[in-house]
Amino acid sequence: MGLRKERFVENSQHDSALDEWFVPLQKKEGEAEAVVRPSLSYWHDAWRRLVKNKLAMSGLVFLIGLIIMAIIGPIISLHTISEQKLMNQNLPPSSKYWFGTDNLGRDVFSRTWYGARISLFVGTVAALIDFVIGVLYGGLSGYKGGKIDHYMMRVVEVLYGLPYLLIVILIMVVIGPGLSTIIIALSITGWVGMARIVRGQVLQIKNYEFILASKTFGTKTSRILKKHLLPNTMGPIIVQMTLTIPTAIFAEAFLSFLGLGIQAPLTSWGVMAEEGLSAVLSGHWWRLFFPTLFISLTMFAFNVLGDGLQDALDPKLRR
Repeated sequence: MGLRKERFVENSQHDSALDEWFVPLQKKEGEAEAVVRPSLSYWHDAWRRLVKNKLAMSGLVFLIGLIIMAIIGPIISLHTISEQKLMNQNLPPSSKYWFGTDNLGRDVFSRTWYGARISLFVGTVAALIDFVIGVLYGGLSGYKGGKIDHYMMRVVEVLYGLPYLLIVILIMVVIGPGLSTIIIALSITGWVGMARIVRGQVLQIKNYEFILASKTFGTKTSRILKKHLLPNTMGPIIVQMTLTIPTAIFAEAFLSFLGLGIQAPLTSWGVMAEEGLSAVLSGHWWRLFFPTLFISLTMFAFNVLGDGLQDALDPKLRR
């Protein structure tokens, strides 16, 4: 009994010593329930993940720089795009002509950045038109379903099967070549891919509980599409737009290269590439190098940005 009593006293003294060492932290009222980490919205979390993607951010930085140079490039140039000096024709890059000159003595630097304006304008406008038509058409088709969806998708399949180049040539014959013709030609069938993506997303989302609850309360179709369906499909839509812009830029360059696109006095990267192709054989490589370089870099930047956005906006990867 004595031994047990001594051990009990020792344990009590040890516990009291521990109690003196480890004193519970005194918290004010409400601190225990406070959230230590601030909550992130869907878009904040997507931006945080996009920033961690170095390749996508490098593409975004390049595109921002490209837009800035397209605005100020012709302004800071020492020469205008239409200034012709035959005595300075086909000069290589130098301190006076940073990108060299063409066969008419025009500054390739100023023409490159002016061509960036046209190419980016065509790509952006075509993507916006595809966005409006594709979202409205695909959203309505997927939401209504049934026979309406069946017939609307048959129209999409017919447009998808039409030869793209044939449509462009027919439009050129009817309207005539030009900037507006290029945009119309790119928009006639360009929205088909957007409509398919939006339709697939709407078909998946429209059976969720909050959509069914809105229908039960008698919410109009237009409000359901605007307030519920479209915000929940913006991720794939944004990704599709980032991939539509480089496709439109390349299509414009290809058509201008064939002589079916932008006409003088306007210029674009496709027009400059067509003019510079024959000059390469004469040793004037800079006339083809700079427009094709920026076409390639722009398409690469948009594609890596689109891949980064696809990963960042994927709800399955959100933590």
